[in-house]
This record gives sequence, C-alpha cells and structure tokens, in this order.
Amino acid sequence: MPTANIFYTEEQQKKNLQELALKLKPYLAEKLTCGQIKLKKDEISVRLINVDGTGMVGGIEVEITAFAFPERVKKQDEICLEVKDYIQKMYPTLGEVKVWLILAELGHSWE
Repeated sequence: MPTANIFYTEEQQKKNLQELALKLKPYLAEKLTCGQIKLKKDEISVRLINVDGTGMVGGIEVEITAFAFPERVKKQDEICLEVKDYIQKMYPTLGEVKVWLILAELGHSWE
C-alpha cells in the first residue's frame, strides 16, 4: 500500500499538516488508482515528520512511495505536480511544496 511522508521544519505548521494528512489520504487514493486496482483512503499511510536542521529544498516536502504500475510510471510527473498544486491551494501559508513520487517494487508484511 502507498505511503506518504510529509517533512516539515516549523512546529507551527503541524496543525495544518494534521488536517492536510486527513484530506490527502482520499486524494492520493484517487490519484494513485490505476487499472483495476481502486485504492481506498484507508490503504494510504500518511506520516508527518518534523525535520531538525536545515537543508530541505522546500518549505514542505512530500515523498510518496507506491508500486511501479505502468500507468503510474507514465503519469509520475503529472501526479507530483497535481499533489503539489492541491497542497499549495489548500494551505498557501505552508510555503513552497516539493513532491517526489518514488515508484518501486514493494513487499509488505500482511496478507
């Protein structure tokens, strides 16, 4: 199942990011649905990670990891741009958003 890690540096962003995490689950489920695999919001794990230090390239950075289905590979840049636009329109005070979509073969620990 896909995961999304949201990295941030400023503690005052946390409340907005907690709200965003709830809204991002169904949004990502829709964006990452492909072929005959229809994802549900409860199949997406969204985590908030407070980063200590400097060096991030965006005010908020989002890393999405999902299985590399051919449909996702073809649309990977489009998905990243749409997620970025979605977040920035909903929460413009978060600053610049950078999004990565990491597509790979995945294993998991449940049946």
